[in-house]
Amino acid sequence: MMINFLSLWENHSGIIMELIRDIIVSLIIVIAGMIITRITGKILKKATADGLLADEIVTRILHRAVRYGILVICIIMILTTFGINTASLLAVLGAAGVAVGLALKDTLGNIAAGIILLLLGSYRRGEYIEFDSYSGTVKDINLFTTILETPDGLFISAPNLSIWGTPLKNYSRYGRRRMELSVGISYSDSVDTAFRVMQNIAETETRFMKDPPPQILLQSLGDSSVNIALRAWAATDVYWNIYWDQMKNIKLKIEEAGLRIPLPQRVLHIAEDQRTGIKTPGKNTPA
Repeated sequence: MMINFLSLWENHSGIIMELIRDIIVSLIIVIAGMIITRITGKILKKATADGLLADEIVTRILHRAVRYGILVICIIMILTTFGINTASLLAVLGAAGVAVGLALKDTLGNIAAGIILLLLGSYRRGEYIEFDSYSGTVKDINLFTTILETPDGLFISAPNLSIWGTPLKNYSRYGRRRMELSVGISYSDSVDTAFRVMQNIAETETRFMKDPPPQILLQSLGDSSVNIALRAWAATDVYWNIYWDQMKNIKLKIEEAGLRIPLPQRVLHIAEDQRTGIKTPGKNTPA
């Protein structure tokens, strides 16, 4: 056995030494790639903690992209170390990549849209958004789809490309929203009294923001009513609680003040035909 090994060494020592050298170089490349990947991950996590990257999902995707990129580079370097011609391999992979890209055009479009949306930070997990005819709270964002949950508990999986290609409303981004509470009173009622009622509601509702201050407006002169509006700003997380509470409160306070909330009305004019004496309905006009 020893004789065979010595004979192999004497005949092929150069090849064996070159193979050992290539293996050592390959191990160094692998270790260096692992170290670079680990350092990159720490840098991205620190950037997220310092606020340079707005979302942990962006950090995770960038880390994954860097890791796969380093893996590909390491494989190419190892193949080159062992004397394998990578130029032809890269050409084949490039041609295959073009074919796959054409076949998966929509999928790659979703990936590109997902990366752009994540980098721009148009929306983040936990925010309430609306696009096209869909709306809901963002539960997750990945390279292909965005997962939403509607207020009534429905699951929506939206391709990123469909979100990127349409105008998007983000209701949570600024942390506040302006609400408009309106009520109609009769034309025979006092507008000043209605203003005082609405002003009292604005002053007693502690959840309204003080800056900018609430506004009381004569919104419009409707067909059957004079419409008064209260506009006020509130934090996003209590917006709907205030809205529903105050809609009920406005009705109670308006009625307590002796004001009437009229129902829609129309006046029917009856015209008499002078020749036949038959009365026929004329034009309907709002009351």
